[in-house]
Formats: sequence, C-alpha cells, structure tokens
Amino acid sequence: MIDAPNAPAAHHRVLIAGGGTAGLSVASALLRRYPELDVSVIEPNTDHYYQPGWTLVGGGDMPQRHTRRAQADVMPEGARWIQDTITGFEPEASRVTLASGAQHGYDVLVVALGLQLNWDAIDGLVETLGRNGVTSNYHYDYAPYTHELASTLAGGRALFTQPAMPIKCAGAPQKALYLTADTLRRRRVNASVEFYNQGASMFGVPVYARELDKVIAGYGATPYFGHDLIAVDGERQQATFKTAEGEVTRDFDMLHVVPPQSAPAVIRDSSLAGAAGWVSVDRHRLAHTAYDNVFALGDCTDTPNAKTMAAVRRQVPTVVDGVLNALELGGKAPLYDGYGACPLTVEHGRVLLAEFRYDQEVVSSFPLDPRQPRRLHWLFKRHVFPMMYWQMMLRGHDWRRPHPRSLPELSQ
Repeated sequence: MIDAPNAPAAHHRVLIAGGGTAGLSVASALLRRYPELDVSVIEPNTDHYYQPGWTLVGGGDMPQRHTRRAQADVMPEGARWIQDTITGFEPEASRVTLASGAQHGYDVLVVALGLQLNWDAIDGLVETLGRNGVTSNYHYDYAPYTHELASTLAGGRALFTQPAMPIKCAGAPQKALYLTADTLRRRRVNASVEFYNQGASMFGVPVYARELDKVIAGYGATPYFGHDLIAVDGERQQATFKTAEGEVTRDFDMLHVVPPQSAPAVIRDSSLAGAAGWVSVDRHRLAHTAYDNVFALGDCTDTPNAKTMAAVRRQVPTVVDGVLNALELGGKAPLYDGYGACPLTVEHGRVLLAEFRYDQEVVSSFPLDPRQPRRLHWLFKRHVFPMMYWQMMLRGHDWRRPHPRSLPELSQ
C-alpha cells in the first residue's frame, strides 16, 4: 500500500523511518509476528539495493543488476509505504514532518535512516567521479567502473582511500584494493598500489589488523596512515591529502575514493541526536536514551559497533521485541552484544571473515581459525549471503541463532 505525498496526516502504531535493510527487516519481522499490526514505512526511494554486493561488482564477480530491486517488490506485505522524505523529528510530540508538509504521529518510532555519504566534502570529486580514472564502489553507478579500470590499467599508480571513522563497512575500502591488486596480478600488470587511510591501522580489531598487514604486504602495496583525501583534480589526475605534516599531492592513473560519512542531517538537527550527531541509544537495548517510545538500529545510531549488514541482522530481534514490549504485545527484549562481521575479500575466491563484538572481542561462527582467508567464506559472500538477504532477512525471519563462540585468546 502506498500513500501519496499529499495524503492527510495520520497516526500509526509503529512508524519506521527508512526503508533500507534495517527498516524493512524490522517491518517484516513485526508483521510476521502480528500480521494485523499497523506498521508504516517512510521511504522516498523507488529502488532498493544490496549494497554489500557492490564490492563484488567492482571486482567483476557479481552482475550489477543483481544488487538492485524495485522498492515495491521488497516492501513487506501489510506494511503501509509512505513514499516521502522525513524533514523533521518531533519526539516530544511523537510525530514526524515530511517534505510534503504532512505530519505523522506514532505510538512507537523506529529510526533506520542509515548514514549520509558526503561526496561534496572532497573538493573536485563530484565533477570527476566516474571518469578520468576516478571511481567508487560506494555508489551503484560507479562500481562497474572500478572493474573496468582494474581490467584495463596498463601500469602506473592505483590509489585507494579511506576517510575518518565511522563509515559504512569499514573493510570495504581495502576490499576494493585487494580485488584490484589481484586482478592486476593475474593480468601480470606491474602497477604501484597504494592505500591512503585517515586512520592509524588497517582494521579496528588488532588481531585482524595484523593479518591484513600481511595481506597488503603480499601484494607489494604500500599503506599510508594519517592521510585524509581533501581534493581531486580529475583532469590532471592528482589527489591531495591532508596529513599532520601538511598537504601532499599524488599523481594517479586509478583512484578509488571512499567519501567522508556522517549521520543524516535530519537526525543531526534533531533532539534524537547525541553529541556526535548520531541517534543516541542504549547500546544493548537500542532504545533511545531520552524517549521511551523511540528505537533505532543500523548505521544511524551511536552504538560503538561496526556499521555492517551483519550488525543489523543481530540488532533486528532486539528492536522488534523492544517495540512489541513498548506496545505491550511482547516480552523482554534480548540484548544486543555489539556483534558485527566483515567478510574481507582478500582476493578473488578467498575471504577473511572477521567477526567481533563490543570491546574488540573476537568471535567466530565456525569452528575454524577466523584469521585465515578461506574459499568457504568466499562462497558464503558470493552466493549464500545475497540469497539470505533477499529471501530471509528482508522477509523478517527470526535470526535468534546461537551466538558465535568467543575467542578470548585472540582478543588480547
């Protein structure tokens, strides 16, 4: 069911802000439990994307079309789709304002607006993205260009960037590097591959960072830490970075850019936001710290976990039961433990499946050493995870499975 933008204001039992991975998963799970429940989803876009697949598209390992479906085809049956954009939150009055001017009230609000990619924060990037050797797997339109560049580069210099944290899927910037470097190696092309990271290490969890140091060294690639991309001159093929010592400029033949990221402006400008601009929630209950009838999950919150689809998968049961409990329809909600996972594609056909919880605790869903890249995990990344996403996660199937085993010996 779709509401026209100029529909009159309404009141909803459950109002979900955002129809991406997190929002639709919660909506589907709620309706699976209570098919007659009044659940409405505010989402302006007509397309829905499987964004974890864009790394594989950029590597030439997945068709671009397999990562997009019509939003109408994935909207849960029984949910009301309000095809509009939220322009303001008024949690004190339990209502939101939309771009159309309509106001919608709610008993319970779930915020799942994701994060904001700030392409224009890098001077000159927007004007050259998709040409002059400048690409990004963080955009549906440009991921195929990454593969085109890796497949045609005859040498020279390939640069890969990573902005300040937090960002969506912190491993994705280097996944682009590894797949490109592997393609170049298989083509026997001698090129300088360089990784420019605003942070201080390859990964936030030390045990995995040490393994990734070995991976990047195996490609003969050079990491540069404390380098923040601030400008791109596409015509001259030059990238400028800010460092503690001042600005440095590098020539390139290929440049893969990951833009700076932040909470959406509509959240930052609202009373839902904490000090850093993200939705302020209890990190275990995912309930807002000030408003009892507001929950949030996914990339838009201030929880100190990786912003990945795997994290959303573990957060959904906590939010669903929290919402039902707030509506006096459910029991005590399970606590979210900070679980996140990053399937790091270190080459075509092998993945290092990094799993972890809050406080850098290393865990594993398999009775295998998680530090080792494996063909098995590639098969999951390429075939199993996309199927689970479209057929299970977005359809609200319960994900309360046994928790991954803790590996304290690796968490030191």
